[in-house]
Amino acid sequence: MTPRRARLLVLLVVLAGAGLLVAAGLQNTLTFYRTPSEVRHERTTQRIRLGGEVVPGSLHADAGLTRFQISDGAARIDVEQMADLPGTIREGQEAVVEGTLDAQGVFRSDTVMAKHGNEYRPAAPGDGESR
Repeated sequence: MTPRRARLLVLLVVLAGAGLLVAAGLQNTLTFYRTPSEVRHERTTQRIRLGGEVVPGSLHADAGLTRFQISDGAARIDVEQMADLPGTIREGQEAVVEGTLDAQGVFRSDTVMAKHGNEYRPAAPGDGESR
């Protein structure tokens, strides 16, 4: 093998190794989530992300337990979290929750995130603070 081919082979091995390290590092950081329709009949103990709209009228907090329903328009799943929700979560708004689905079909969440659109809209006249 010529020195040039040996260097090329070493370079390819290093690049392949770096690619594998990057892929392994990103494996658990994907933001993919599933919808209520996809998980409502599933019985899994794996940790998943569930996304949809917080059903209007379903959001209730009592003694550190927050309950609400999340829907994709076709199915609803009850969600419970042993904490107060961030102030950015509101009924009718999109949210993503992380946790597990229990045997009764209740999603036990430990992380709730508001899902925001990518458009910025300035406040309408009169919506700001008065001076």
